[in-house]
Amino acid sequence: MGTSEHWIGTWRPHRPRGPIAAQYSSPGPKYALPALTGTSQHDPTKSKAPMFSFGIRYNYSSSNCSPGPRYLIPSNITREGQDGTPAFSLHSRPKEPKYFQAPGPGHYSPESSGKSVFHSAPAYSLSGRSKYVSINKTPGPASYSLPPVLGPKTIATSAVPSYSLCGRSKCGSFHEDLKKTPGPAAYNVVDPRVYRKKPPQYSMTGRNFTPGETTNKPGPGAHYPEHVTFTRAKAPSFSFGLRHSEYILPVVVDLSE
Repeated sequence: MGTSEHWIGTWRPHRPRGPIAAQYSSPGPKYALPALTGTSQHDPTKSKAPMFSFGIRYNYSSSNCSPGPRYLIPSNITREGQDGTPAFSLHSRPKEPKYFQAPGPGHYSPESSGKSVFHSAPAYSLSGRSKYVSINKTPGPASYSLPPVLGPKTIATSAVPSYSLCGRSKCGSFHEDLKKTPGPAAYNVVDPRVYRKKPPQYSMTGRNFTPGETTNKPGPGAHYPEHVTFTRAKAPSFSFGLRHSEYILPVVVDLSE
């Protein structure tokens, strides 16, 4: 009875039936557990609830898309035919009739009838100069390009040897300037340390001066002997941190990627 007094209520420590994702700092096995919703990869140990789906509304039948006969039948048409009501229309005013005007003697030109009744004298007209008509368009002898008979690329004749004249070389001729010949200083001397033993090397450092009367010397207050831990044992030091819950996922802010 003494041990049961420490617990409050009906809860008692017991072994969990499955892994608890909150006990892991990493995502852990919660992603590997099968899903409890949906039909794909459902947990076989859990019962599956009924599922309902919403369908789509079907379109209306497009067999008859006309608005009906009431829009196409005129209003004066009955079941027995067209009614006998009179219909009137407005037209424009008709034009006044004009009398036929016969042509008089002044409407004729008898002086111009001589060309159609009698023989007329020949008449000539001046027109523009026509373009010259070239009858013969045969090309002349100068229009052809005969193949060459000289050089290495001939067709009808045998090619003779051809020679070309090149420029004069300054190297080795009497035009060569001998003063431009490279001397001993024009070549890079190989470092002796390459093919011989390397000699010892010395470096010169700066000159050190002993503290004098003009230099600044540290006093007793410039030293902290209580901070010296090399010559004596160091006392233990503790730091106060924060107690993090093991059920809270740590927030990762700075990523290497």
